[in-house]
Amino acid sequence: MSKSTRPPHLSDDAIRRLIEARHASPFEVLGPKPHGKQIWVTALLPDAVGLEAIVGKGTVELPRIEGPLFGGAIRNLKSGYRLRARFENGESWEFDDPYRFGPVMGEVDQYLIGEGTHRQLWKALGAHPITHEGVKGVHFAVWAPNARRVSVIGDFNQWDGRRHPMRPVGHTGVWEIFLPGLAEGTTYKYEISGQNGALLEKADPVGFGSQHPPETASVVRDISGYGWQDGDWMATRAARHRRDQPISIYEVHLGSWRHAEGGRSLSYKELAVQLVDYAKWMGFTHLELLPVSEFPFDGSWGYQPVGMYAPTIRFGPPHEFRDLVQAAHDAGLGVIMDWVPGHFPSDAHGLAQFDGTHLYEHADPREGFHQDWNTLIYNYGRTEVRNYLVANALYWLEEYHIDALRVDAVASMLYRDYSRKDGEWVPNRDGGRENYEAIDFMKDMNVQTYGRVDGIMTVAEESTAFPGVTTPVDAGGLGFGFKWNMGWMNDTLRYIEKDPIYRSYDHHLMTFPIDYSFSENFILPISHDEVVHGKGSMIAKMPGNEWEKFANLRAYYGFMWAHPGKKLLFMGCEFGQWQEWNHNQSLDWDALHGEKQRGLQALVRDLNHLYRDTPALYRRDCDPSGFRWIANDPERSTICFARFGDEGDKPVVVICNFTPVERQDVRVGVPVAGGWHEVMNSDAEQYGGGHRVNSGEMHSQPVEWDGLPNSISVTLPPLSVLIFRLG
Repeated sequence: MSKSTRPPHLSDDAIRRLIEARHASPFEVLGPKPHGKQIWVTALLPDAVGLEAIVGKGTVELPRIEGPLFGGAIRNLKSGYRLRARFENGESWEFDDPYRFGPVMGEVDQYLIGEGTHRQLWKALGAHPITHEGVKGVHFAVWAPNARRVSVIGDFNQWDGRRHPMRPVGHTGVWEIFLPGLAEGTTYKYEISGQNGALLEKADPVGFGSQHPPETASVVRDISGYGWQDGDWMATRAARHRRDQPISIYEVHLGSWRHAEGGRSLSYKELAVQLVDYAKWMGFTHLELLPVSEFPFDGSWGYQPVGMYAPTIRFGPPHEFRDLVQAAHDAGLGVIMDWVPGHFPSDAHGLAQFDGTHLYEHADPREGFHQDWNTLIYNYGRTEVRNYLVANALYWLEEYHIDALRVDAVASMLYRDYSRKDGEWVPNRDGGRENYEAIDFMKDMNVQTYGRVDGIMTVAEESTAFPGVTTPVDAGGLGFGFKWNMGWMNDTLRYIEKDPIYRSYDHHLMTFPIDYSFSENFILPISHDEVVHGKGSMIAKMPGNEWEKFANLRAYYGFMWAHPGKKLLFMGCEFGQWQEWNHNQSLDWDALHGEKQRGLQALVRDLNHLYRDTPALYRRDCDPSGFRWIANDPERSTICFARFGDEGDKPVVVICNFTPVERQDVRVGVPVAGGWHEVMNSDAEQYGGGHRVNSGEMHSQPVEWDGLPNSISVTLPPLSVLIFRLG
């Protein structure tokens, strides 16, 4: 085609850049463009031998301009058109021209993205099946501000980045395109030409679905219109999440909780029945799921996520994950999701150097690289990155009705010198170690989640004494609802693992945690981290012979459920499987053939129900007025304390014996005169104990003891915890 017949927008330079996939604004050249009284249509179709436009009932041949570029003038084009490509084998393909469609993203989305305040970012970015200008297809949008060119690639275009380059959207750094004819299930990536000319193939940072690892492409998923039927739960969950309510959490790794016949993991739909029924039967109030955001490596357990907006495909598509959440709500169970904004892996298809630059991560490894996990650290000071993460938190709460986010590795975000030696970290602007940008991000996340979604809660896994983790943001805190009490966990496990003969020397490990138990809103966690990496299972940690091991563990759980703080227990710990957790295999459910394992399981179940039915055990979990020491005897390794609820709630007295010695006629002071009933004895026969119980009502006597005017006399079995309730 001679230059004289070409329209002005088709310069030699423009043609060359199109053919070489270097054109940064393809919509300026491709598609329909006015040319005098005609409309000129240009299309780039590698492998085609001919191209024609279908206009009404007729066709117009579009001659080859150069290489894979075709174009020609059309008279009287008053409506849409379609294209028909012909190939050497005689086949043809009829399709709508993506470059005849106008932009999808509006000015409001552009403004909010540019400002970094788009709280529903996922509705603007990602891949959305829509009807645009009367045609069905998929709208793609991705943030890559430093890219020279961005294309959508997939099976639909032979993964050829020349075929569907995207348009830049204003000054937002976003690229978009509407591809007619595509639908849910389409596999895709973004091909990005970086500033240095390197070509990158990236999964969608806001993709709603992914291929099954080790495949790495994103998958178009329609996440609209699920049809939730959990209104009753949603209306009541705010009351359930108050700090004066019982919260008992069953932490679960979905891939290894239970396997189906043949050794495969259960699907979301199977878990919606089996896991939900089990957790409800056990008396837990919440399920906590190890991360479900898509991740490439099974061995990371989800803690190195790549698809922050995609539930892992390992157990089913997104709507089936919603089925699991719906089933939990139907059963009266909340769903907590482990959320990982602290780091991300450097896999080539992920966020690392996403547009050829350090876009999501810091460029300086002293700020942007986690030495412990060989992962990258988000640049929390970058407005768009912070918006990406805050919107992600809201996404799970709004789109999947997740009830709470447990935020992983908060300490690693709070401190710039986390796990670093001198010279390996960059101080803040004041020369200190606190990461101001990460702190501001967490505050923003908590303000937005609590402010925009009724009834949710956030939980910090934070292992230091950073002040105000659960203090509201407007009072100077980080704004989390609850915090894991890592100090309690570490101290009490150190104690219970000791041979009882040595426990008298470390009695403080069980009593000192109460000194800070009310400084935050605490959850007592026995999590997956305590039963991996050679630490052994909970039952294997216990000293003594088999009987003593189970008695020790029963006593420890009794102490845990009676102690101030909400409860969390990792799967398998409730029935005492011998081997430590292995993510590659199912829990050892066969262990429940053992009488002692069944007894331990029954104890945890009864502790959950007792806890939920006894306001004194939860009402003032976060208030020192709900706790009183009665007696501590380091020499005998015994502990006694009282728990109180609100006015009218019956108080309880807890007595612990951490030696294998039975003690009879032990006198204990009680805070209120009256009849006391033993409502829990970890030595009971149904739990696998020796059944040395205190039956019937025990009337207090006006005998001053332990500084109290009334007391009772009890039998204290070896390695046991007893709970007495008034009336």
